[in-house]
Amino acid sequence: MASINRRDLISALLGAAALRVTGCSTGDPATQRLKIEGELFSPDFETGHRFRASTAFRKSSVAGQASRAAEPIGAIDEWKEIPVVIVGGGIAGLSAAWHLKRSGFEQFQLLELEDHLGGTSRSGENHGFQFPWGAHYITTPMPENTHLIALLQEMGVVEGLTSDGKPVVAEEYLCREPEERVFADDHWQEGLFPVAGSTQEDLDQLAGFHQRMLEYSLMRDEQGKRFFALPIALSSEDTQSRKLDQISMLQWMEQQGWTSSKLRWYVDYACRDDYGLTIDRTSAWAGILYYASRLQNGVQASQDVITWPSGNGHIVKHLQASLKEKLQPGMMVARISPTEQSERPASCELVVYDKVQKRFLGYRCNRVIFAAPQFVAKHVIEGFRPERSTAAQDLPFQYGWWLVANVHLSSRPSDPGFPMSWDNIIFESKSLGYVVATHQLGIDHGPTVLTWYYPFADANPSFTREQLLSVPWSDWVEMVLSDLEIAHRDIRSLVTRVDVMRWGHAMVQPYTNFLWSETKRLAAMPDRNIHFANTDLSGIALLEEAVHHGVRAANEVLDSFHDHKTAG
Repeated sequence: MASINRRDLISALLGAAALRVTGCSTGDPATQRLKIEGELFSPDFETGHRFRASTAFRKSSVAGQASRAAEPIGAIDEWKEIPVVIVGGGIAGLSAAWHLKRSGFEQFQLLELEDHLGGTSRSGENHGFQFPWGAHYITTPMPENTHLIALLQEMGVVEGLTSDGKPVVAEEYLCREPEERVFADDHWQEGLFPVAGSTQEDLDQLAGFHQRMLEYSLMRDEQGKRFFALPIALSSEDTQSRKLDQISMLQWMEQQGWTSSKLRWYVDYACRDDYGLTIDRTSAWAGILYYASRLQNGVQASQDVITWPSGNGHIVKHLQASLKEKLQPGMMVARISPTEQSERPASCELVVYDKVQKRFLGYRCNRVIFAAPQFVAKHVIEGFRPERSTAAQDLPFQYGWWLVANVHLSSRPSDPGFPMSWDNIIFESKSLGYVVATHQLGIDHGPTVLTWYYPFADANPSFTREQLLSVPWSDWVEMVLSDLEIAHRDIRSLVTRVDVMRWGHAMVQPYTNFLWSETKRLAAMPDRNIHFANTDLSGIALLEEAVHHGVRAANEVLDSFHDHKTAG
């Protein structure tokens, strides 16, 4: 396998601008010259691939009967019986567990492959700093998003509700000013659109775009449903609005006559930020959702941002603390063998590998909530929907790679123009810029951590997955610093540590024709006695969607036990 030249990596992923500023060469990287410390992280690819790819299985028994259930080689050391098993400890799985317990049902266990819970909402801590490793904020939920509001109330983030049901967020959790800025024309500007240097045509098109988003935010169907809502299950079923899923956001903008390159960059940034897709590949319905779902009361200002130094890891920590012994990290579910006869006392068998004790366990249960992504399901669930695997109308679930780096600084870099904000982006960079971990603490001087994001959003990537996995930590660090150096010429002299996370299959992508497809609708339906909960079932990887699917799947399980009890 051919290695990647460092200069080629930076040129392909960041563009020529970074090379011009840094003069990057193939010599010693900054990590050697400046003695920067750090580590390279990733989800546990190895364990999953090792056992799920195994083709050597032995026969198992399900509820006392012979079965062809596939099971990795190795004796089952212990069998456990429990009514419900949740597979996957991201926000969706944690939300399912939270809702089961909140409903008075506690006969469940959650199994998670990783040593840390939270999925892409997990956070880290080092040298006294907390920082996100992925998702880092939510916007204040609309009144109809009752389950998320209930969770935030339990956390003390929402202090109460207004007379019309709008949540009142505690001041300490609202993103403090200054909230966002953009680096363009060699200086920082307030906001995310580079107003300075824009033509009147640029500004007129920007105003027209925001006016159109406002109009979409006000649209309701005959039942009073918003055309664009979060979670998207609360959106109207209006066929005209859903036709927007059939074209890309770029095509839709072209139909409106919006040709401004700055406006297109501004919208492209939003699509890459939430979806990991460029504007020409993002569903127009999803592109409009980004803006219209977060507007309320007929004003163009988005709902307030809620954030923490650890990002959405703050929510993970709350759920973890409230569920405690119900959570078992370091457990890889290698095989799930369901039956059609869901009335049996133990109608599912799970083969689980305990990474710590290095042994196999067996679980027998009535119901499974599968909160892992769909691309994992086909490798784990025996007889997983074979009638759909070759269906001609099927559209694939597509997932995007992300790189996240936490950059520790001894002091703040020089800042020409608007001061350092919570969210800081670089005009025309392929990265998403960075958020400042200490911003919400009110610490505006001295050491800090910048959390830098990069989505692999190109339709035709320059490098293969295998090549990217082989890139060493030092080259990733050089890429991160090359991007930051566009806006901060002195950044290298301030960096003390850089930790890098590679997220493979991090986010489902809402490409055209997928959001309202039959593929996605069927994927959310139970398969025998397995219920599904993951953000990919929405086609959009947002926390609002994860909570929704976790609660929905939990309710399906609760209903099944109620129906069985009633029938009995």
